[in-house]
Amino acid sequence: MAVNAKKIAVYVLVVFVLYVIITDPAGAADYVQIGFEGISDAAKAVGDFMTWLADGGK
Repeated sequence: MAVNAKKIAVYVLVVFVLYVIITDPAGAADYVQIGFEGISDAAKAVGDFMTWLADGGK
C-alpha cells in the first residue's frame, strides 16, 4: 500500500512540475535558480563548518 502511495505522490509531483514549466517557463526558471542558490549556500555553509572543525573549532 505504501509503495502505491509513493508512486502516486511522485506522479502528481511530476505532473505539477510539467504544468508549471509549460504554463510559466520564466517562473519555472526562477524556481530552479532559487533551488540551486539554496543548494550552493548549504554546501558553502557545510564547507565553512568543516573548515572550522579542521582548524580546531577556533
